[in-house]
Amino acid sequence: MSGIKTPGGNAAFHNFVNDFAHISDPNERRRLALEKIDNAPFGWYHVRAIIVAGIGFFTDAYDIFAINIVVTMLGYVYFHNSGSKLPTNSDTALKVATSGGTVVGQLFFGWLADVIGRKRIYGIELIIIIVGTLGQALSGPSQAIDIIGVLTFWRVIMGIGIGGDYPLSSIITSEFATTKWRGAIMGAVFANQGWGQLAAAIVALCTTAGFKNTLKAANTAAMCANNCQTAIDQMWRITIGFGAVPACIALYYRLTIPETPRYTFDVARELEKGAADIQTYISGAYGNAPSEEIKALRDAEAHPVELDVPKASWKDFWGHFSQWKYGSILIGTAGSWLLLDIAFYGLGLNNSTILAAIGYAGQPNVYTNIYNVCVGNLILICAGGIPGYWFSVATLDIIGRRTLQIAGFFILTILFCIIGFAYHKISGHGLLALYVLSQLFLNWGPNTTTFIIPGECYPTRYRSTAHGISAASGKIGAIIAQTAIAPLRTRGCPGGTCWLNHVMEIFALFMLIGFLISFLVPETKRETLEHICERLHDETNIARRNTESSEERKSDGEGKVAQV
Repeated sequence: MSGIKTPGGNAAFHNFVNDFAHISDPNERRRLALEKIDNAPFGWYHVRAIIVAGIGFFTDAYDIFAINIVVTMLGYVYFHNSGSKLPTNSDTALKVATSGGTVVGQLFFGWLADVIGRKRIYGIELIIIIVGTLGQALSGPSQAIDIIGVLTFWRVIMGIGIGGDYPLSSIITSEFATTKWRGAIMGAVFANQGWGQLAAAIVALCTTAGFKNTLKAANTAAMCANNCQTAIDQMWRITIGFGAVPACIALYYRLTIPETPRYTFDVARELEKGAADIQTYISGAYGNAPSEEIKALRDAEAHPVELDVPKASWKDFWGHFSQWKYGSILIGTAGSWLLLDIAFYGLGLNNSTILAAIGYAGQPNVYTNIYNVCVGNLILICAGGIPGYWFSVATLDIIGRRTLQIAGFFILTILFCIIGFAYHKISGHGLLALYVLSQLFLNWGPNTTTFIIPGECYPTRYRSTAHGISAASGKIGAIIAQTAIAPLRTRGCPGGTCWLNHVMEIFALFMLIGFLISFLVPETKRETLEHICERLHDETNIARRNTESSEERKSDGEGKVAQV
């Protein structure tokens, strides 16, 4: 039975009833609806999704990069009597706190998005990021606790929000993206990390320039007092607090997105709602489809047919991933991300050496020192980081995710071996070139692909959970790099970096293992998510079966008419 067409509808509020009311079989309606979103041409709604989903990664990278500059400022303000430099333990605590909170957020929000849906919690993680960021900017010491303790607390809170953004933004983008350019769309979301790093350096540079006259008078750290300390105290708060601005702008759009149709179809099992939500997304409107439109679709269904999709449960989850052919994929995505992040965060250990090579080493004058830190890091970002992200965007759907990841790990193994074994023979400019190449192939390779592949290669009912597990493994790698490996660079020479060459050799070994484990990762280039799940997880090919069943029903109907 077909539904009665209703009047109305425009470019902003599409008439969902007229598109789907004539389909009586819900399975067929599901197939046609997903086909529409998979084959949709690249449009402004994809650009909107990239911006809204990418804000979290912008904020993530902004904060991680900004704290590297802020610790220099904190030294002048709160550790004036200790050489104006943060103690090593305090420096490490501030940087690791975010990673620790991120692990919690990735696991918790990843699981929660599969249990109650993507829409219900998308935006909550951004609120947590905003609260954590503002909490840092407004922090101050007291008699009971010092500034480092307060900042560490707020950075853990912010990290939980950042962690939640990883699985949510990945799978929401994946489940809404057109098949042909899904890799580029997801890559563009992740590439906002590069813009976040760039923004952090620019904001810090602008605040430094704004207080130039006050800072310039302090020719040494010991001379930075009163007005100088007040100026730097304002500078680091502005630098940190600005990270909440883009998050506030994107908050409304996150809170009003529709539920992803694939979750609605396959997990929540609301056929009509999922079909209508697709139209909401493509039409450019926000929020879920109006209830009266969904009711009209349900009223048009004369003979309900049960949707045949496996149901999610803990028993099914453990039963599924305990089998090697499925569990090996999770080992591949989680293991490669862990190994990648060890080197990604560890590569920053070379920053002081690299900055010295390009003439931006630390200076006694307070203004010149902070200025050099900002400009030097700005140069490093533009030289290798940002180009690498966008080279990935351009090639993911052509070369393929798996190929880029394997090639990236292989090239990084070679580069880290050269840096490690020839460290004392390479000039400063040679080391700079190797550093830029390493940043380029980190981002034009495994740093991007380890984010994208887990968002594509798992069944809808466990996609968020599995992505959260993979992402959390990566942050555990970051913690290992910051707490276990970083201290090795000063082994035998406290305050120096005499063991840094051996640390780079260790990273080369991790890259080699990452190269090998990447062969467990599947290729997902230009396949629909349903076809990927069928190929990798033996999921029922619902689309094909429903097409066949629809054709059989049509043939039966034509046969009966012929008999009459």
